[in-house]
Order: sequence, then C-alpha cells, then structure tokens
Amino acid sequence: MAVNGYTRVCGVMGSPVEHTLSPVIHNTLAESLGENLIYAPFHVRPGQVGEAVRGAWALNFLGMNVTVPHKREVIPFLEAVDPLAEKIGAVNTLVRGKGGFKGYNTDMPGLYRAMCEDGVEIAGEKVLILGAGGVARAVAILMAEKGAGEILILNRTESKARKIAEEVNDMAGRRLAGAGALEDYTALPEARYLAVQATKVGMFPGTGEAVIEDAAFYRKIHTGYDLVFNPAETRFMSLVEKNGGRAFNGLKMLLYQGIIAYELWTGAGVNASLAGKVYEEMKKALYNRQ
Repeated sequence: MAVNGYTRVCGVMGSPVEHTLSPVIHNTLAESLGENLIYAPFHVRPGQVGEAVRGAWALNFLGMNVTVPHKREVIPFLEAVDPLAEKIGAVNTLVRGKGGFKGYNTDMPGLYRAMCEDGVEIAGEKVLILGAGGVARAVAILMAEKGAGEILILNRTESKARKIAEEVNDMAGRRLAGAGALEDYTALPEARYLAVQATKVGMFPGTGEAVIEDAAFYRKIHTGYDLVFNPAETRFMSLVEKNGGRAFNGLKMLLYQGIIAYELWTGAGVNASLAGKVYEEMKKALYNRQ
C-alpha cells in the first residue's frame, strides 16, 4: 500500500509495546479491505499518557488502542467513555469524535465474540473465574451482563475476590457472584463449570505452571478459557482437556477485540472469512517467533 497524504493512522500505546500483535491484525485488515490506513505501536511511558492522547488528536490519528499499563490512566483525557468501558473501569480503544477521543472497551466484547464462535452459551451457566485482577473483574462483569446463572471467583488473596463479587452483586442488584480462596477449590459443589483462567500463570516462559494442578478440580470444568495466548496450549488448557473438557486460549479474544476496534474506527464490517485470515496471520507471527 502506498502511504500518501490521505493515509489514516492508528496505533497502540503501551509500555512495553514492542511485542504487540496488534499491527498484524490491523494492517492485515486494512490491506484486505483496501483501506488507506496504517497501524503502528507507540511506546508511551507511565505519566505521559495525557501528552500521547493530545498528540494523537493533534496529528489527526483516526484512533488508538491502549494496552497495559494505561487502560485506566487514559480515561481522564477522553471526551467521552462508553458505558461498558465505564462500568469495567478500563479503556482499550479510542475512537475519534468531534472534539476528542471516545473510549471503549473491546476486550470483553472480543471475548464474548470468541465464545460465541466456539459455541459457548453464557446465559444460565455456572461460571468459575480464577484470579482477581483487572481482567478477572472485567470477565465477571461480562458474565453478569450476558446472563450467567452463578459466578464464583477464586483467588490467592480472598479479599480481592470478595471485593469483585460485591461489585458484581451491586451492579446486578442481587446475589449473583461469590468468592473464595484459591486453596478452597476442593469445597466447590459438584457441578460442571464454564471456567476462565484470568491470571498470568502459565504465560511464556513459565509454560509448565497452572494455578491448580488437581485433576479432581478439572473434572468439574466442561469448558475452559485461558486468557493467556502464549503458549498456544497452556498447562491449564492441557489439564482441562485431559479431564474431559474443551479448552481454548486467549488468541481469539485478542483477534476480536482488534476487529471490533477496527470496525469502530472505519465503519467496515469484517466477515468470518477475513477474521479467519487474520487469525492465521496472528498465529504465524506469534508462534513462528519461538
């Protein structure tokens, strides 16, 4: 593609950001759809987010993605925030408006779209979430929004899990979520769960690790999502499958959060065929590095 005076610019700000797969997603989409658009990573250090947002606006950027550690820090510098992003308390996509950028969270809609493609129905499910960080909180909110029947959050520090459960219950207006310590997994009721592994445990290079190793725990999981995507099969996924469940990694969530951002920026629609093409390019770029 020829870069000229009509080329629109998008990018991602983070620290670090050099490892990001987002350019693969967006530049593949732009090339495939014939859009005059380029996408690049920008290393923005903590404390410089306001300058980065103002600079992107002044330079007429069409939009930006925001990754760790800036997803909360960016919010005060935006013209508006989408209700879902406001509820989650994190923004990962900036869309150009009339007087500034509007913030969205496409991470959780991305996870939901990935689950839909995998044939997973959240409504009425017993959902088990491992971890109590920002990602786990966002997952709990998504599950509540999509009609989960019950949500249980397990974390090494039980108080953090309880705080998220209380927030979810306040939002839902009823007792929907509960919490417990990670070591209390043996007291889980006999049920079959949709489980989401929302910690960094098992991420490359610590690929042989899982937050729980007991096979009896994994026999209670009918479908497990590990939001880690490197390696392609984590220890958590392996244990879920070994004990009779289906398991997926976080790469499709990354794919669809990017696609949703691209659709917000350009108004384009991305069909399943193109999504599949981008997904294959992501796998090549990620797993061929190792």
